[in-house]
Amino acid sequence: MITFLGLLVFGAYIAGMWISLERPPLRTMGETRLWYSFFLPVAGLITYLRWNYKWILTFSTVLSFVFICVNLLKPEIHNKTLMPALQSPWFAPHVIVYMFSYAMLGAAAVIALYLLIKKGDKKPEDNVMDLLDNLVYVGVAFLTLGMMMGALWAKEAWGTYWSWDPKETWAAATWLSFLVYIHYRNHRPKHIKRSLAVLVFSFVLLQVCWYGINYLPSAKGVSVHTYNVE
Repeated sequence: MITFLGLLVFGAYIAGMWISLERPPLRTMGETRLWYSFFLPVAGLITYLRWNYKWILTFSTVLSFVFICVNLLKPEIHNKTLMPALQSPWFAPHVIVYMFSYAMLGAAAVIALYLLIKKGDKKPEDNVMDLLDNLVYVGVAFLTLGMMMGALWAKEAWGTYWSWDPKETWAAATWLSFLVYIHYRNHRPKHIKRSLAVLVFSFVLLQVCWYGINYLPSAKGVSVHTYNVE
């Protein structure tokens, strides 16, 4: 109940910010972190309601608080300016769907890292691996939906569905990496430690795709997706 009430307050804050800025609060890294902080507890709540993993609520809420603190320690100047490419109706749903996907995959990756460090050679419980798989399934489904929306947005904004822009290349690599995890789990279910390593590696690729691309030399002055570096 506390998590649900907190989400209502958080959602109201985001809605108020959207109205105040007269644009979706999704342009800068801080604004996307805000959505990520919102969707982490959502992911925890969904996991609890669907698969009855109560501990994930505390975990996701604490992780969300960390991202909120990052925003508080690194405040941004928000303005109403929105470049033409971001005025597409696909902009908001594309980023929101991605943030939800990132939240689900982030929860799975942190659990995988914990199992690798704490469990060692000890085999994780089957229900824990089921949780990981379910989180990844949902996360990849929304990741795929987000990529499709992004392609439609790109067609409208730049005249092509896919151009192998540095951001798009890393997005494809991230998507394929999570598919490797899914296929490896299905075909090598007993090789759990390797599966966990693949999952953690996939999330590292996701971090590069999300914000690391803004600092890569290959993207500076080339990528059309570096508008949110502020």
